[in-house]
Amino acid sequence: MHGERFALVNALLATALMPFAQASSASSDFEAPTLAHEFDPAPFLFVGTPFEMNRILLVRLIAVAILTLLLVLYAKRSKLIPGRAQAMMETLLEFSKVSIGEEILGGEEEARKYQPLLMTIFLGVLFMNLTGVIPGLQIAGTSLIGMPLIFAVVAYVSFIAAGIKAHGAKDFFKSQLMPPGVPKVLYILMTPLEFLSTFVLRPITLTIRLLANMVAGHFILVLCFVGTHYLYFTLSGLPGGVFGSLTLLGGIVFVAFELFIGALQAYIFAMLSAVYISLSVSEH
Repeated sequence: MHGERFALVNALLATALMPFAQASSASSDFEAPTLAHEFDPAPFLFVGTPFEMNRILLVRLIAVAILTLLLVLYAKRSKLIPGRAQAMMETLLEFSKVSIGEEILGGEEEARKYQPLLMTIFLGVLFMNLTGVIPGLQIAGTSLIGMPLIFAVVAYVSFIAAGIKAHGAKDFFKSQLMPPGVPKVLYILMTPLEFLSTFVLRPITLTIRLLANMVAGHFILVLCFVGTHYLYFTLSGLPGGVFGSLTLLGGIVFVAFELFIGALQAYIFAMLSAVYISLSVSEH
């Protein structure tokens, strides 16, 4: 999916920059969006001190604070007949419990062991993703590689630890690297491939899939709204108004689309984490 989204970014760039090229001889105010500004120091927070933090770190801390606050309020104020806020939180928790845990791990008893981990991954990725459409934040906490990599490492360590706990270290690594039922002579070829697939590519693909989708979404939104500002206030006349309205409409549409993608990527990340755990604890 991330490949399709990058293709969409390229197509949008080609279309949106056409009127910019027409006005390039008259003005050079338009600047292509980059991620460089996400490394700017967060305003009013320890600037110039050893504790200085950049903007993306501040966004991540805000996402964690909001998630923590919602969970604490839910735990302390939950009622037998839930209100809207409690119902929404319970929907998220139930979705994580049933659709990710029980359906993939094979039953309530097995899923209960890993539900705290899977719920943390699902809600953590979800709230980090959704900061990309919140005015004032406007960047997903997963749009730089650090956060996706941390989530991937947690999932990676978890499925290895689950497999070792279920089978013991020797039997776990043997079952992962030397699948039963295969002629022994083929292990010369299969063992390196299984090692590469299971212990190298899994965390890499988890990281890149999430990162690529959120970076693409960020660039699409920034391009739409920066382009709208440029077209309305720099490119005068009817072309500026027409193209500016189109980019504004495109930006609104992509905000809704980005909400969907943020939720979808959180589900995919947590689902794959559950799949890897299931593969590591199950008997081949």
